[in-house]
Amino acid sequence: MVRIGQCDLSTRPGIVAVIDTDAINTANRARSMGADILEMRIDLSGIRDAVELNDLLDQLKSQFMLPIIVTNRTKEEGGHWEGSESERIELLKSSISQADCVDVELSSSMKDTVIESAHSANKTVIISSHDFKTTPGNMLAILEQARDAGADISKLAITPNSNIDTLNLLKVTQEVDFPVCTIAMGKLGSHTRVVAPIYGSVLTYGSVNKAVAPGQIRIDDLRNIMEVLV
Repeated sequence: MVRIGQCDLSTRPGIVAVIDTDAINTANRARSMGADILEMRIDLSGIRDAVELNDLLDQLKSQFMLPIIVTNRTKEEGGHWEGSESERIELLKSSISQADCVDVELSSSMKDTVIESAHSANKTVIISSHDFKTTPGNMLAILEQARDAGADISKLAITPNSNIDTLNLLKVTQEVDFPVCTIAMGKLGSHTRVVAPIYGSVLTYGSVNKAVAPGQIRIDDLRNIMEVLV
């Protein structure tokens, strides 16, 4: 069984709303649109101070009562962080106590310190990998590497260049025997944000205002479609 806060992902997939700027208003809209979980994108928030960040997380938890994922995404994996790697990781670690889950990149040389801190605090860990150009041929191996590194949920986002790429991602999703989140980005893969949960993805990510990743679907549209299909 895998959970993020009170959200039991073994019973149904969680719909995650990405929170960037104007966090309180965005979270309010996300809840009304049907989000199960909020993802606080530190790199998009403009916040660089740990006290300010934790104050905001406190407000989000107390006002909206939804589980929170925190992440601080690198430019290489689609984020906007502009400081050093050590500053990025330290700010991410500082938020773990106020979050329910932390997402750290498989590629990070400092991921082990985040994983250890999160598990010591009994928080769920997502270890993620994003490919904005291609569909890697070793998708299963990437998911397994994340699991072996300590992921409670292994997350893989790829860019399909054909329908076969998308089908291969869904095939891998169905075959794994551990919790995963899989996404095919861009127009070719946008339907996977609804379909991948049918094949076993425990999370799907949607937009509240503008999409922050290629192919993201609005939270309310995701909710409506998934209520029919999943």
